[in-house]
Amino acid sequence: MGSEVRVTVPAKINLSLSVGPRRPDGYHDIATVFHAVGIYDDVTLTPAPDGSGVTVRMVGDATEQLPTDDGNIAVRAVRLAAARAGRPDDVQLEIAKAIPIAGGMAGGSADAAAVLAGCAALWPNSLDATALHDLASQLGSDVPFLLEGGTMIGTGRGEVLTPVLAQGGFHWVIAVSDAGLSTPAVYAELDRLREGREVRPPAVADDLLRALRGGDARALGRCLHNDLQEAALSLRPSLSRVLEAGSDLGSLGGIVSGSGPTCVFLSRDREHALDIAVGLTTTGLVRVVRHAISPVEGARVIAG
Repeated sequence: MGSEVRVTVPAKINLSLSVGPRRPDGYHDIATVFHAVGIYDDVTLTPAPDGSGVTVRMVGDATEQLPTDDGNIAVRAVRLAAARAGRPDDVQLEIAKAIPIAGGMAGGSADAAAVLAGCAALWPNSLDATALHDLASQLGSDVPFLLEGGTMIGTGRGEVLTPVLAQGGFHWVIAVSDAGLSTPAVYAELDRLREGREVRPPAVADDLLRALRGGDARALGRCLHNDLQEAALSLRPSLSRVLEAGSDLGSLGGIVSGSGPTCVFLSRDREHALDIAVGLTTTGLVRVVRHAISPVEGARVIAG
């Protein structure tokens, strides 16, 4: 058996999320701009005794609520990777979580991406980049992006990726609310709110791509957009107050992240981000406030 492998993996936000009409299979086509931000989970993979299968230990805030069986996407990632590599799935996982749980920042998908990268390192020459992307697509629409990181357009269900040029760096304030929001529930609410409306095919605005190419934080702040925000605010009206507070504190732009309930705010620089973070903390509206820089790399093996 080889030695343990440690992988670090970032959170993601959606700078833009355009959601198309509901398809006959119940899914929605999307066009989104994925952006990796510097809040990280650490995943350690250790070879386990023959026949022991996959085990997982979670550490971090509120991790006791997460499953440690096949209900955990990281466990499923080991099983898929082992099957593709022709290896037994005798792997111990330790996941140290800092990405907010049920916060719309793809923490579970990030852990799955880390596991795939870790399995490739644990079993050398068994999983190439094409295999990893295929396995990631099977696991979920955010997983392929989190293998890569940076900034990318995602289409289809989000798994079809096109790199985007993003100059410079950005500073974000991540405001995590108390209770999670179910992604299926938010999509269902979006469908309810859209009844009788014409829904256009999903698209990414040219203005946003120009702002990224120019590294223009002010222009980017004006272009932040999330079609799911209306539905998230409908299910959790208190998020409107969080968005208003961020605006009052001078953020360049703020949106609900993904399906929520986390809100993200763009700032001018590090000092401005810290000012916004302090201001949001004093409102009592959010549980955790974090500063993060972007864009950053995706899942990365740092030991092993």
